[in-house]
Amino acid sequence: MKILVCLKRVVDYNVRIRVKPDGSGVVTDGVKMSINPFDEIALEEALRIRERGDAEEVIALSIGPEDCQQQLRTGLAMGADRAILVTAEAAVEPLAAARVMLKLIEREGTDLVILGKQAIDDDCNQTGQMLAALWNRPQATFASKLELADGRATVTREVDAGLEVIDVELPAVITTDLRLNEPRYVKLPDIMKAKKKPLETLAIADLQVDVTPGVQVETYEPPPTRAKGIMVDSVEALVSAMRDKGLLG
Repeated sequence: MKILVCLKRVVDYNVRIRVKPDGSGVVTDGVKMSINPFDEIALEEALRIRERGDAEEVIALSIGPEDCQQQLRTGLAMGADRAILVTAEAAVEPLAAARVMLKLIEREGTDLVILGKQAIDDDCNQTGQMLAALWNRPQATFASKLELADGRATVTREVDAGLEVIDVELPAVITTDLRLNEPRYVKLPDIMKAKKKPLETLAIADLQVDVTPGVQVETYEPPPTRAKGIMVDSVEALVSAMRDKGLLG
């Protein structure tokens, strides 16, 4: 069985996001970039499946600029067998990303696709669902536990009412939640070995998929600065203050 894992390059979650002065995007120059945390969990789960003997190969895929090689090399250091970079200078929307993934699935003969439930930069939570629809295969999202047996995947997911268990037939698309696992720490010898692992580069234009943006972003704005709070001495004073702010009729 082949497992395809999708890794997105994002601004590290520890970095404080700053909007460019002209509102054209967020500042990325000199900013630490990392694998999307949810995708890192997806890769860890794929590696555990392979280590249990339920898969033969784990392929890491990224779509973006040449700089994404850094995140793919990290994925290879974690244990992925090989990596594929689909180069695209412009931002790729979830539907376009799903179309690219489908092309690679068809080429590689993938049995299972695992990716994070969402990316921390846009929080779209769309790519996995769109991929499943295009591929016409089952999906199980927000996985907090994953078990494989007899050509099927059993996924436990957290919902408002508790836990929900979904049983799907492979091939399938799985998206991961934070509680699924804890990604392994990458050691220096693994980083050195990763340099010798194959990393294939493809141009997005060569895949002949429609990546025309469906949404045009006109400007970026930081969230408004929160007003300083005030202390009140009684419930009556609280109600009065809320009325003054127009929060109560």
